[in-house]
Amino acid sequence: MKTLSLVILVLITNSLTAQYEYEPSEDYPFGRLNPEAPKQTADFEPLIGLCKCKSVARVDQNNWADTVMMDWTFKYIMNGLAVQDETLKEDGAHSGSIRQYNADSASWYVHYYSSSVATPTLSSWEGDKNENGDIILYREQKAPNGMDGFYRLTFSNISNNGFNWIGEWVNTTETFSYPTWKIYCTRQE
Repeated sequence: MKTLSLVILVLITNSLTAQYEYEPSEDYPFGRLNPEAPKQTADFEPLIGLCKCKSVARVDQNNWADTVMMDWTFKYIMNGLAVQDETLKEDGAHSGSIRQYNADSASWYVHYYSSSVATPTLSSWEGDKNENGDIILYREQKAPNGMDGFYRLTFSNISNNGFNWIGEWVNTTETFSYPTWKIYCTRQE
């Protein structure tokens, strides 16, 4: 009877483990891409893991703040069907995002959260990977003077060695941009 109970327990445990085989684990600390996910979910594959980054934000029109060091970790979540990232900054302002690809709209949907402000509704961006391999995301946002435009996020120079990121306000025709935040990352693991 004891042996039968042990066999049943092992079978149940193996069954449950197989159900979530793409989640982060001891063997795969950042999870794995689920083959059932939309193929675009692999857009973030080169970013999966830990990067050491330098972050610099604009203070005003003419000045940038001091560089803040940060860790930026990307991992697969929801059994490899989505991507989550988390930043841990040395200044204590941490943040993260949940990233899901919607095949019906052919767009990434990215929902952002931060330790500095808890909001009832998360900010969200929408976008895709372009022909140059950059991932570009947009959120409608007016300029301080009331002009229509977008806050654009761009992941560029993406490789297995790291990536660059920029947040900037752009007008609706994208002929003018005003950078407000830049991050430069080098892969660690």
